[in-house]
Amino acid sequence: MSSSPGSSHPHDDLLAHLTRTSPLGPREAARVVAEVLAYFSETTEEYVRRRHGELQARGLTNEKIFARLAEELPARRVAAPGLSARQLRRIVYG
Repeated sequence: MSSSPGSSHPHDDLLAHLTRTSPLGPREAARVVAEVLAYFSETTEEYVRRRHGELQARGLTNEKIFARLAEELPARRVAAPGLSARQLRRIVYG
C-alpha cells in the first residue's frame, strides 16, 4: 500500500499520525488501517453471521447469542437497525 510519487493514499493523514505516534512503519500502518476499514465495512448480515459463529464456538445458546447480538449491533460504528431475535435467526439460518 505504499504510494508512488504524485499519488496519495486516501488516509495519508491517518497513516502519518500512526507512524508518528506508534512504533508502526508506513507499511504496517497502512495494513492496520486496511484491516480496520475492512472490519467496519462488514454488513449487518456479515457481522451477525460472524459473531454468531464466534459465540456459538464459545458454547453459548442461540437464546443468549441473539440477545447479545441485539445489544452489540447498536454499538457498531455504523449502527445497524434494531433487529428482533427472529430477524437475527433469519440472517443466520436463511
